[in-house]
Amino acid sequence: MGFQQPKKDCVSSNKQDRRLRKNTAERVVTVKQSDSLHLSENVPTKLQSTDRRQSSIMFVMKDQQKGEEINSIRLHKRRRRFILKKSPILISMNSSILNLPTLKSEDRNNNEWKSLYQIQRERKRIMRETCSKYKSNNRRIITPYHVSRIFVEDKYRVLYCEVPKAGCSNWKRVLMVLNGLASSTKDIQHNTVHYGNYLKRLDGFDHKGIYHRLNTYTKMLFIREPFEKLVSAFRDKFEHPNNYYHPVFGKAIISRYRVNATKEALKTGSGVKFKEFIEYLLDVHRPVGMDIHWDHVNRLCSPCLIDYDFVGKFESMEEDANFFLHLIGAPQNLTFPKFKDRHSNEERTTTKITQQYFAELSPSQRQQSYDFYYMDYLMFNYSKPFEDLY
Repeated sequence: MGFQQPKKDCVSSNKQDRRLRKNTAERVVTVKQSDSLHLSENVPTKLQSTDRRQSSIMFVMKDQQKGEEINSIRLHKRRRRFILKKSPILISMNSSILNLPTLKSEDRNNNEWKSLYQIQRERKRIMRETCSKYKSNNRRIITPYHVSRIFVEDKYRVLYCEVPKAGCSNWKRVLMVLNGLASSTKDIQHNTVHYGNYLKRLDGFDHKGIYHRLNTYTKMLFIREPFEKLVSAFRDKFEHPNNYYHPVFGKAIISRYRVNATKEALKTGSGVKFKEFIEYLLDVHRPVGMDIHWDHVNRLCSPCLIDYDFVGKFESMEEDANFFLHLIGAPQNLTFPKFKDRHSNEERTTTKITQQYFAELSPSQRQQSYDFYYMDYLMFNYSKPFEDLY
């Protein structure tokens, strides 16, 4: 296939943070959003929403000053597009009623599918109960920022929230195959996945498009044990040559946290130690901002605002991913890829490797790191990684 000139995609989200703008309200259109999608028995290869419990969504359009003259149709259209993209969507908190995709009739006697279905029910229950307990029940605002990490696949009606270091590269490959952009996941190179501009993001649509997809598409995310995800990100970005993370993050980290740093280290930003990286992460006055590769899932995907239909885990990736593909009616010959295309000769980050890195830290630093990711541990039901944590 002929790919177009690559553009930056899965990199630091600092620029996305500037997307939020202050808006005023002119008119409010109230619509309904169903809590989740159900699989129709009559059309077994499609997920359809049959839930009638719905929460209110309000679209807030930016107030145009009265009396302002519009000099041309082009100016008017350009201004309208800006309003649609920048103004927020008001959405009430998700209902606490649990609704999940329904198994097809022929799958209800399959013990494997039934077991995976029950696991999904439990994950969604814990996530919703955590949101209900720790998050306000007042109306919240969904802005383009909240959906900026959600990728859209229109053919099979899928919304995927990207969580780096939790299989996101291979999930993008799968979405590209579903969308007909490639015949096989093996045909898609790493740079094409992350620096191509082939998959649409949800924040690229207007309010009507965002609402329609949030309301009718299958929304899913895959997560990973927080400490393991953190170590995986550190190994990838700081233990291998990198012309972005070393000069941008490495130089700032070494300059702030290393005593008697050499001129070479200060110049290149290479050789950041894990303990220095953790000092940066826990510093409320960081010398350089947050990055998507070690940010909270709660911030990346807003699971207390967006009612995800499917929650997969990296630790059970093959089972969860193929179960999801089965539910949406994906081609039977499409399975989730197992290959590791970056640093393929290097062992994947495991629990054992993670513990070795965290053994370099003091008990206080481990506790603070756990506190930093506490909501992710709680919301996705991960056990404490060390016995001395509280």
